Amino acid sequence: MKKNQLEIACFNYESAIIAQENGADRIELCDNMQLGGTTPNTISAVRVREKLTIKMHVIIRPRGGDFVYTDDEFVEMKQDIKQFKKLGVDGFVFGILNTDGSVNKKQNQELVNLAGSLSCTFHRAFDVVNDFEQSLEDVIECGFNTILTSGRGKNVEEGIFDLVLIQKLAKDRIEIMPGGGLRSSNIKLLQDKLEPTFYHSSAITDNTETANPEEVKELKNFL
Repeated sequence: MKKNQLEIACFNYESAIIAQENGADRIELCDNMQLGGTTPNTISAVRVREKLTIKMHVIIRPRGGDFVYTDDEFVEMKQDIKQFKKLGVDGFVFGILNTDGSVNKKQNQELVNLAGSLSCTFHRAFDVVNDFEQSLEDVIECGFNTILTSGRGKNVEEGIFDLVLIQKLAKDRIEIMPGGGLRSSNIKLLQDKLEPTFYHSSAITDNTETANPEEVKELKNFL
């Protein structure tokens, strides 16, 4: 039977250790919290990988801003996936759109194929697509395992009704992972309405970029 699990977005080594020590099932390693997360540097990833026994995904996002990439940026994304595969990560998080706000199926599929057997999550680029029902089908067709989404709201509370709808439309074809302003103060609201799934949070409760151990524990306790 499927159960609720917890992924912590980690912007530094300390957060990754805190996540593991306080019950997280998986981390997503990123740099640049102020940009919404970009590809972590290799040295940081190696250091985290050496210490973690839980699963570790890395975001593949060469810069902040929109999700339409130049040819050079796309080459960089492919090179990053190849590099991180050698480091023994468990999965990747990325998402590429066309200028019209649709899913760039060709480029996404190429990256999914490059990831091979490793899990791929389509990140919150999903929250700015022009047609979320068509985009859901496109993401599934590309071979992604998971979609990270706030339900197209500023946060998961605002997007709760769309999260329910997206999960219903997805059925068992892809996992819908709520994320975006998710904290122990609102996770129960989502749990009451959603089927068991992964939940995504940075567990940051202050002005730093480091997860709060107590918040990780609280989130996990709800699951």
